[in-house]
Amino acid sequence: MTRPELPIGVFDSGVGGLTVLHECLISLPAEDFLYLGDSGHFPYGTKSAEELRERSAQVAGELLGRGVKMLVIACNSATAAAGDEIRELGAEAGVPVVTVVGPEAEIAASISGSGKVGVLATPATVESGAYRRALDSLGRPLTVTEVAAPDLAPIIQQGPTFDEEVLDTVRGYCQPLREAGIDTLILGCTHYPLVAPMLQRMLGRDVSLVTAGHAIAAAIQRELAASGGLAEGRIEGDYRFLVTGDVDSFVEVGTRFLQLPLAGRAEGIEI
Repeated sequence: MTRPELPIGVFDSGVGGLTVLHECLISLPAEDFLYLGDSGHFPYGTKSAEELRERSAQVAGELLGRGVKMLVIACNSATAAAGDEIRELGAEAGVPVVTVVGPEAEIAASISGSGKVGVLATPATVESGAYRRALDSLGRPLTVTEVAAPDLAPIIQQGPTFDEEVLDTVRGYCQPLREAGIDTLILGCTHYPLVAPMLQRMLGRDVSLVTAGHAIAAAIQRELAASGGLAEGRIEGDYRFLVTGDVDSFVEVGTRFLQLPLAGRAEGIEI
């Protein structure tokens, strides 16, 4: 039986996974969360699969070693390259693992009217084929258009300034998606919800954007309810952060992502 009093561990390559944590804090307010932002090794999306597997295992091991009741991989690149390995680590520790790719694929396949689905993701995620495999496994004939966006996560991670250069970058990534006539777009990186208004403007209101947050929160709730691990008897849990890079920068940018205070809750670590 899962111990309800333990926190849920969440990790990402930087601040992007805070878009997932934000939804979890809203949907599961009684839970405690321990978030590890590996900003000292950002970006993950341009690393090789072997580098990602090694690094993701180290980060997952750190959270498992600190005692968590569930591990959430809030990073699409890490999920694509190392999801199976991290599930094995979790199984050895008796800790369930939830990842971002599968839930998004299920939502996209269910809501697409035309069957034309786009995936905007990092090069590592696109090269892995994780979304294509997840979509193919759902038993519905889909036309999938994948676009690798090497510059987008670093732009978002750097801070809040979205200028004309950023608009041009996003516009370029949208062009092949428009040409493919997609009606549903999976935002295959947890940084990307921060530019959702830009994407929606360029793709049109009729294109549905699928993000990880709601799907992950629902998956966590189902898993913990089934194992008797849901926190109960309180209104608000706690949330804290471990950061491998510059803590002040993480707090400053992360506050915008999370839309809740980070100051005083972040600790620098080396792994």
